[in-house]
Amino acid sequence: MKIAVIPARGGSKRIPRKNIKEFCGKPMITWSIEAALQSGCFDRIVVSTDDTEIAEVAQRFGAEVPFMRPAELSDDHTGTTAVIRHATEWFIEQGQQPEQVCCIYATAPFISPEDIQRGLEILTATGSDYAFSVTSYPFPIQRAIRLTPHGRVEMFNPKEFNSRSQDLEDAYHDAGQFYWGCASAWLSEKKIFSSAASPVLLPRYRVQDIDTMEDWQRAELMFKSMQELK
Repeated sequence: MKIAVIPARGGSKRIPRKNIKEFCGKPMITWSIEAALQSGCFDRIVVSTDDTEIAEVAQRFGAEVPFMRPAELSDDHTGTTAVIRHATEWFIEQGQQPEQVCCIYATAPFISPEDIQRGLEILTATGSDYAFSVTSYPFPIQRAIRLTPHGRVEMFNPKEFNSRSQDLEDAYHDAGQFYWGCASAWLSEKKIFSSAASPVLLPRYRVQDIDTMEDWQRAELMFKSMQELK
């Protein structure tokens, strides 16, 4: 049994009601639900939320909300792994046995059904605990600088000042779209960022964190440009 779990609590502060705020014509969470449905990977697609309005929107666009997330898992400090564990345990308590569970973020409008399918293929082929979306940094992180309290700059790694960009190792970061995992890994809350996880590489032009209104505006511009090119 394969399950998609979309975490979507109601308490977003930096962008109020972010999970259901309209993004390019649809409530934000809709893009994640539709990609999950179109992937054909899942027996069940559920939204884990503590918010009745989010639950109504999720159900209207094709997801299930078979339970409401408890308050102790709905604050600012609750991690994703605990939320997915809770959902996985709920299914087990109902007499069902998930084998693979995919966490899909509610604010991932660039997610594609094909990437979800590829993630499942990688998880299965490699025998990993997890397979999740990653993308490369556009600039060598070895040459990053920080701003000092005195209004100046300094390098994190001064020894790399004279290093050529092409001589530095590529670095990657979490793309923040989806995390396939074996049910046993979620239940034991194994770390996702470890040697037991495999990458699902995405191009940078389809990755954008959405944590601030500036992020949101950039994401809409990117999304609209991609739609025009289709």
